[in-house]
Amino acid sequence: MIDRAPEPDHAPAADDDAAPVTADDLALAVRLAADTLRAAPADADWSRPAGAIDWDCWATVEHLADDLLAYAAQLGPAAPPQDRYVPFLTTRRFPGGPNSFVFADRAAGPAGLVQVLEASGALMVAMARTAAPGTRAYHPWGLGDPAGFLAMSLLETLVHLHDVAQGLGLPWAPPAGLCRRTLARLFPDVAPDAAGPWPTLLWATGRTALPGRPARTEWRWYADVRSDG
Repeated sequence: MIDRAPEPDHAPAADDDAAPVTADDLALAVRLAADTLRAAPADADWSRPAGAIDWDCWATVEHLADDLLAYAAQLGPAAPPQDRYVPFLTTRRFPGGPNSFVFADRAAGPAGLVQVLEASGALMVAMARTAAPGTRAYHPWGLGDPAGFLAMSLLETLVHLHDVAQGLGLPWAPPAGLCRRTLARLFPDVAPDAAGPWPTLLWATGRTALPGRPARTEWRWYADVRSDG
C-alpha cells in the first residue's frame, strides 16, 4: 500500500457577499456534484431530459465537464486568447447538442462519467490556483480574469447539477454562500431576492419564476472584471 499525504484542509471563502469566489469554492462544488451524481440509483435512466433543457442527463454532465476543462484551457496559454476560444476541435454528437471536445466513454458507465467531471473540475481548480490574477482571457460574455472563470465554472456546476438532478430525481441544494458569490461576480444586474441566493440564481439563469418575477426568457452573465469585484 502506498501511503498518501493528507490532503490540505482548504476552507471555502468567507460566507459573505463581498468575498470573491475562490478555487476552494469550485473544489467544494465539484465534490458535492460528484457525490450527488454517485447517489443516483443503479438503474437510473441517464437518457432522460435534464430538467427543462434540451439535452439528456448524460450529455449535460459531459457538457459541464467540457465547460470546466475549456475554462481551464482559456487561462493556460502564455498569451491567453482575447478574441476566441483555444482552438480545440469540437463536435456536436446530435442536432442541437453541445459543441464539445470532452466526452465520456459510455462503456465506463455513470461512474466513469463522474470521474470525467471530477478530472475536468480538478484541472480548472488547479489552473485557478496558479494563474496570475492579472490574466485576462476570452469568453463571449466578456474578458474574464481567473476569478471570473472560477465564477463561470461555479455557475455551470450549480445550475447544470440542478438540471441533471431534476432529470434523475435527485436532491440538489448547494450552499448559499457559493450561490451568493456567484451572483455577485456574474450578475450585477440581478438584485438579491427574499427567496434566497439559490432560488435567485435559478431565476437569473431562466430556470424558475419568483414571486413578482416571471421566469426569464433571455439572460446572460457578465464575465468582465469590474472595479467593484
